[in-house]
Amino acid sequence: MEEPILNAHNKAEYEPAHTAEHLLNATMVKMFGCPRSRNAHVEKKKSKCDYILEAEPTPEQVAEIESKVNEVISQNLDVTIEFMTRDQASDIVDLSKLPEDASDTLRIVRIGDYDACACIGAHVKNTSEIGSFRIISHSYENGIWRLRWKVVK
Repeated sequence: MEEPILNAHNKAEYEPAHTAEHLLNATMVKMFGCPRSRNAHVEKKKSKCDYILEAEPTPEQVAEIESKVNEVISQNLDVTIEFMTRDQASDIVDLSKLPEDASDTLRIVRIGDYDACACIGAHVKNTSEIGSFRIISHSYENGIWRLRWKVVK
């Protein structure tokens, strides 16, 4: 099958961190029932994600987030890509953050059975390529929990 034409992508991600962001987002959704990150800044040296939460996570929950992301990384899950229509994808992923001009054909990135997300960025092929996930710091203000983190090879 010929690869579909998608919207242009203007950023070269650091693949291990970008893939870890997907795992972090899935973990936050599973643990807190919140949406995926409201905004994210993912870089090689350090990254941050903001989540809309009703309360600040406890120190135990913060430790559990880090532990769960690392547990999933250690499962050596394959990262796969498939293409589908927006209509097909709506049953699988949250499309609320798609730009208005997103193409009808979407690129869905799956990390084993743990996460599926519409994304046009670069990713590792297997979670074994990520390294470990470390939370650097976090803060909570006005319903926004800001998490600063990095991946360490």
